[in-house]
Amino acid sequence: MSGLVRLSGGANMESWSFDWLSGGEVSGYVLRRAPSAAYMADRPFGHGDEAALVMAAHDAGVKAPEVVGVLEPGDGMGTGYVMRRVAGEVSPAKILADPPPSLLGDLGRELARIHGVPPERVPGAIPLMDTREALAGLRSRFLSYGGDRPVIALAIRWCEDHLPVAADPVLVHGDYRMGNVMVDADGLAAVLDWELAHRGDAHEDLAFGCMSVWRFGRLDKPAFGVGSLEDYFAAYEGAGGVRVDRDRFRFWLVYRTLWWALGCLQMGEAWRSGADRTVERVVIGRRTAEQELDLVRLLEEEAPEAERDRALPPGGEPAPVPTGEPANAEMVAAVQGWIEASIKPQTQGHAKFEAVVAMNALGIVLRDLEAGVRAEDAGLAAALLSGERTLAEPGLLARLRRAVLAKCAVDSPKYAPLVEARAAWRG
Repeated sequence: MSGLVRLSGGANMESWSFDWLSGGEVSGYVLRRAPSAAYMADRPFGHGDEAALVMAAHDAGVKAPEVVGVLEPGDGMGTGYVMRRVAGEVSPAKILADPPPSLLGDLGRELARIHGVPPERVPGAIPLMDTREALAGLRSRFLSYGGDRPVIALAIRWCEDHLPVAADPVLVHGDYRMGNVMVDADGLAAVLDWELAHRGDAHEDLAFGCMSVWRFGRLDKPAFGVGSLEDYFAAYEGAGGVRVDRDRFRFWLVYRTLWWALGCLQMGEAWRSGADRTVERVVIGRRTAEQELDLVRLLEEEAPEAERDRALPPGGEPAPVPTGEPANAEMVAAVQGWIEASIKPQTQGHAKFEAVVAMNALGIVLRDLEAGVRAEDAGLAAALLSGERTLAEPGLLARLRRAVLAKCAVDSPKYAPLVEARAAWRG
């Protein structure tokens, strides 16, 4: 074995690339493994079942990696499996800068193939998602995290009021988006990261890659940041996918945005509990603000026209310019600058990635110290969750808009929807 390198991608699992010499020929492989046994403890299925699922998808014609082996307890390497390495680009920024002409059609076709994997080939451990139960789980998680974020409460209540009837279940990838696909000059080369797979509503997969966060700034192209919804749906249906229901698609767009908002909060809980003490966890935990901004944009059409046209309330006052001894914000800025100038240039691979994440964390702290913005409001959240207060209330939408603009400006100032929201809301 040679050329062992940890890949920088992968928010949860570790991925290691390596070469293997056999019979005088060198082949490339990728090991996908859990960072710890504790990480796998609460997952509905293990790596053996995940590998079997990827093999079933590959056999069904999906551009899934070819699995060549599964780790055994005696290997002493934890849990995971080995795949043949696929050549291609995975970075959304690089892909979306110049996507192959066929890419949107490829994405629709591959998703139809995933949904068409024969049920008997899906391992029995792959769970069936009951949407009502899953939504109740989101509510429970929200309350366990404090239940004090009004926009999340608003979204939960909306989903409960718009729950669609159950659909015929198909294999759902669960994480089908830019960042989890590989692309080469000819189009889509591989579908990666099957750890969230389950059986459920096809529209969940259809909507997930169309969330604002997964378009990576290409907001004018609502399907993956690549093209139009109409072309995406046509490619999916043309390849044998289910007929797309726009109302059901909208439900899942809101649901998965809500799901990811809570997923970000969960990252903070993982760090706080000691389950994962990497700085990446706390930084992702602050990306909740992005999803709250997107949820307000998705749900604001529920408000009366007069409320949608209402001006925003005044914003907060700027922080005073510090004098005398260095303020906390200035000390944070000094450490951030030191990492930028002295640490980052000396690192590479995953270590460089971690340095960038650390700089991002300090940037959030710096802006937070200056702005003093809080997102929590337990009373308002409870009233929205119960339905006691709604977006029909005079001034409430404007208040939520101002709040999410301020919080996102602290936590994710470069988030593309923030610019659009400011212009649309005159904020």
